[in-house]
Amino acid sequence: MYFKEFPTIPYDSEGNGKFKDVKNLLRRVGVRAKIKTNISLYDTYDVKNGESPESIAHKLYGDSELHWVILLLNDITDRFHGWPLTEAQFLQFINDKYDNVDAIHHYEIPQSSGNTKKKINIGTSNSDYPTATAITNYEHEQEQQDNKRKIRLLDPSYVPSFVAEFKSLMKESII
Repeated sequence: MYFKEFPTIPYDSEGNGKFKDVKNLLRRVGVRAKIKTNISLYDTYDVKNGESPESIAHKLYGDSELHWVILLLNDITDRFHGWPLTEAQFLQFINDKYDNVDAIHHYEIPQSSGNTKKKINIGTSNSDYPTATAITNYEHEQEQQDNKRKIRLLDPSYVPSFVAEFKSLMKESII
């Protein structure tokens, strides 16, 4: 359903003057800012281990083909790097990325004003802040994954309007 709405453009893939109509995969539309900030339109959700956009769309909207609604609403353009990994994938990823997952990645100190629960990354040396907390490579990557797990899900009653607007915007393509 998602790619069906993309406009077609003439394209000469071989440079021989023979054009073919192809989907313009570079065409993008964004979610209106007022939709993203209107919390009554969506719920926040923590992606569980092994859940995919398709499985969540099927569970919430009754149609796994609507997975793109979840990805678009959460600004995820790269499904493989923007979506949380399974536990097994995560362990493989950090073991491939780091020689020592328990080595220090950086140091953090608590913010002293405003939201004091927020941590400030002070870099790889704690010489100026000897009481800074050491964050390991594993902890750093786990926090990245935890942040990816927090997504927005559009209330099912708004999905038909969302899809209709997407179709309308895709038809407005200049190219």
